[in-house]
Amino acid sequence: MAILKPFKGYRPPVGIAKDLASRPYDVLNSAEARVEADGNPYSLLHIIKPEIDLQLGIDEHDQSVYDKARDNFNLWQEKGWLVQDGKEYLYIYAQTMWEKTQYGIVGCAAVEDYMNNVIKKHELTRKDKEEDRMKHVRITDANMEPVFFSFPAVKAIDEIVENIVKSTEPVYDFTASDGVGHHFWVVENDSDISAIVNHFSMIPATYVADGHHRTAAAALVGNEKRKNNPNHDGTEEYNFFLAVHFPDDQLTIIDYNRLVKDLNGLSSEELIEKLEVVFNIEEKGTEIYKPIALHNFGMYLEGKWYSMTAKEGTFDDKDPIGVLDVTILSNLILDNLLGIKDLRTDKRIDFVGGIRGLGELKRRVDNGEMKVAFALYAVSMKQLIDIADSGNIMPPKTTWFEPKLRSGLVVHSLK
Repeated sequence: MAILKPFKGYRPPVGIAKDLASRPYDVLNSAEARVEADGNPYSLLHIIKPEIDLQLGIDEHDQSVYDKARDNFNLWQEKGWLVQDGKEYLYIYAQTMWEKTQYGIVGCAAVEDYMNNVIKKHELTRKDKEEDRMKHVRITDANMEPVFFSFPAVKAIDEIVENIVKSTEPVYDFTASDGVGHHFWVVENDSDISAIVNHFSMIPATYVADGHHRTAAAALVGNEKRKNNPNHDGTEEYNFFLAVHFPDDQLTIIDYNRLVKDLNGLSSEELIEKLEVVFNIEEKGTEIYKPIALHNFGMYLEGKWYSMTAKEGTFDDKDPIGVLDVTILSNLILDNLLGIKDLRTDKRIDFVGGIRGLGELKRRVDNGEMKVAFALYAVSMKQLIDIADSGNIMPPKTTWFEPKLRSGLVVHSLK
């Protein structure tokens, strides 16, 4: 059963919370982070992308970068930009986008749950990315950024959250530059904290929605500390890491689309002819076509959009992986026709999150950078949970969650 633990969070004063909160480290590169933090001394990017405070061109994995993260975290505490709460709390973090608000419980997940697969994953992680975040956690001795978890919705938890939100004012309430609203409450009432923790203790599993590398890094560092402490008793703060838990019925996964640089020697006509063997194809003209159901795809080629629906018998609807549209696209088109065997390493393919719109696919084909684009219908939360429960792993670049969590509204120290 799932463990949820209150903790003494480090938080910014209200007056600088909007400026300190930043996008996650992995959604922007070093150059973008320099621009985003320019003129903003409070930004958490100085801690989670600390290379922006060092010379241009420095390797972001250089030891001096990690040292700068530690030094900046210490400096933020000295300046009073991150102040630790006096007692252990849970927190509520809500986000508003597209006139919809989702409410997450901020608390610590357990390293033990990660190791025992109570926390379920649906993506593979890369060792180099794991090690990067592990170094960051080790040197700061903190989880600077939360991971994004989901759990099967519990009515009693929803009611507690609703009561807190209606009866108290958020301590932080702002709209970021991307138009997403961020709202944050401190759960101070001991009975509310106990009730939420107790309800969580009856949840059989939680699910990593976004942040697999941060989750792995946090759990693996906690496990290291346990092994290296001869007096370990299980109550130490390093046994837990920072997570925001959202009910599964509040989350939205948006589409994650594909672009390919060439047609693998085929003409456009030859590609369509081969596609017609396994898809029912309908030309849609120049207006952007968005897939309307599972197994329906949009294709943009030579200035035209096409609707493509996979024919019966071309996929295994009893296989939780085989039934995914990303698998159907990979098997029937990317591999068989376009010769793309490894989505992780092939330089002929690129991926675009649906948050950027299908117009981005059209633009990159029209300017000659790419030859063909494929739009996919979004994966459902049910599909994600079914795959995680079965112990399977989704293909690369399957899920895109929006909105992204802002980092810095609360930090968890491992001390």
